[in-house]
Amino acid sequence: MALHETASRWGATSAPADAQASPTLAEVQRLRAQITRMQRRSAQVDAMPVHAALAPLFPEGGLRPGSVYSLDTSTSLLLALMAAPSRAGSWCAAIGMPELAAEAAEGYGVDLDRFALVPDPGDRWLAVASAVAEVFPVVAVRPPRAARDADTARIGAKLRDRGGVLLVQGAWPQAEAALRLRDPAWTGLGQGHGLLAAREVTVTATGRRFPVPRSVRVQLPGPLGAPAAVVGGAAQQPTWRSVGRLEAVAG
Repeated sequence: MALHETASRWGATSAPADAQASPTLAEVQRLRAQITRMQRRSAQVDAMPVHAALAPLFPEGGLRPGSVYSLDTSTSLLLALMAAPSRAGSWCAAIGMPELAAEAAEGYGVDLDRFALVPDPGDRWLAVASAVAEVFPVVAVRPPRAARDADTARIGAKLRDRGGVLLVQGAWPQAEAALRLRDPAWTGLGQGHGLLAAREVTVTATGRRFPVPRSVRVQLPGPLGAPAAVVGGAAQQPTWRSVGRLEAVAG
């Protein structure tokens, strides 16, 4: 009788334990699935747009918010990267480039209604860049000298908080990617005649998150200023609209 009572009590206590274990396991699986979905959403980045000819250089197809990109001294590449964001509604600013003219920026497709120039910020160039990054999503700067690690860390934190992008003409520690131009070739000149029409270059991007370099061959500038992809050794030509011939008439 004692053995029967012990078995009955064991069964009575084990059944609720099993009933409790099953919901607990289901809850863990539900939470695990929810965390996985959240991680996938957080991994998806709404990149700032770039010209279609330059999009293959970036894993997200555009500029990653909260990032710094190190560029060489090519102003054409810098303006080409700012053109699409400005036309999509993002304000852009160029700091420490006194020779840069608004007309040149417009020629590369930059919307001048959302473009600002700070030609000579002086010794406080980094403070100016940090202040501008508070309100401008895309900021380009040409540093006159290397910045201290503490300063670059502060502006990096601000970019991540604001979701902005910093384009630096020169080296920058912990840059998202470095973009360089090579193998330039001008077209349009014949044998002693003609006009320079476009320049073909190879743009290469090397980044922390993609160890294998990415390259595209583009016209920069293209026939209409904006980059033009080079496909199969030939650039995609713009569509020109034919117009009637102008003739002088007697007044």
